[in-house]
Amino acid sequence: MKILQNYSLKEHNTFGMDVKASRFVEYDSVEELKVVVGGEGNCLDGKWIHIGGGSNLLFRGDYDGTVLHSAIRGCEVLKQDEQEVTLRVGAGEVWDDFVAYTVKNGWYGAENLSLIPGEVGASAVQNIGAYGTEAKDLIVSVETIEVATGKERVFSCEECRYAYRESIFKKEWKGRYIVTHVTYRLHRQPVFNLEYGNVRSELEKRGCELTLENVRRIIIDVRQAKLPDPKVQGNAGSFFMNPVVSRAQYEALQREYPDMPHYELEGGDVKIPAAWLIDRCGWKGRQWGRAGVHDRQALILVNRGGATGEEIMELAGKIQEDVCRKFGVQISPEVNYI
Repeated sequence: MKILQNYSLKEHNTFGMDVKASRFVEYDSVEELKVVVGGEGNCLDGKWIHIGGGSNLLFRGDYDGTVLHSAIRGCEVLKQDEQEVTLRVGAGEVWDDFVAYTVKNGWYGAENLSLIPGEVGASAVQNIGAYGTEAKDLIVSVETIEVATGKERVFSCEECRYAYRESIFKKEWKGRYIVTHVTYRLHRQPVFNLEYGNVRSELEKRGCELTLENVRRIIIDVRQAKLPDPKVQGNAGSFFMNPVVSRAQYEALQREYPDMPHYELEGGDVKIPAAWLIDRCGWKGRQWGRAGVHDRQALILVNRGGATGEEIMELAGKIQEDVCRKFGVQISPEVNYI
């Protein structure tokens, strides 16, 4: 176990905020985590948070408490047959390393989630998603430690109550459980999801054979073309969630904005790309102090150098106000303010 005082979090958040935690604790086993949350080694006797890769966080300043981080790694094949393979993965594994591992082994299902930053544990909390695939589509179960008791508890995918960028770990059970392992089920026979975004058209344009490796490469290329490298320009990827509106509200907007893209959802609701709304409000490429909106993807707020968390929050608030004023639609941050 690693316990550090007055620890810089600059390398633990992709916005590159140079803030400090009063205490930083990194554990590499379930047994060590049990010590962290209870017993003589209890590190959670005050304010605390648990972070992954820091790709979904915006620190407003120094954190006067304990920051926990998992170093539980490993990927174990629990069972497989001709159709499926079930894998148990440590929460501290880098998500894209896991995706690359599945592609290398010819297992289908995770390739659309290539290059999403963060760690495996966060996939189960945030229900990460891209190109028509969400983590919930792959998750079988989530292993956790209950903070109050130090007891192990396993949740089925259904018990996690997944929705768009949501889970029960972000709502009713926020702060109650810490994820230690996630079990995923993948296909061993070819199953692709090419209907979202421009994946299929890119395959056709390049004349590529339909393979796992080619789908992953295209998704990586598309993401890299749109998304700035956080090591060069601090950002947290998509800052806002795509809003979901009623059918009636969508139809009213569509009459005024016939070119508005949308995605039909079960139950009749409609998802509208937040990037389109922000772009139509004129924010793409604009600067706000030392913060700004990326010039190729309006969904991404960037640290142009030396920005504070408060500056980025202020920019986000201005964007939300403009979108609501113009379209009557509320957009919400996907990023957590700390």
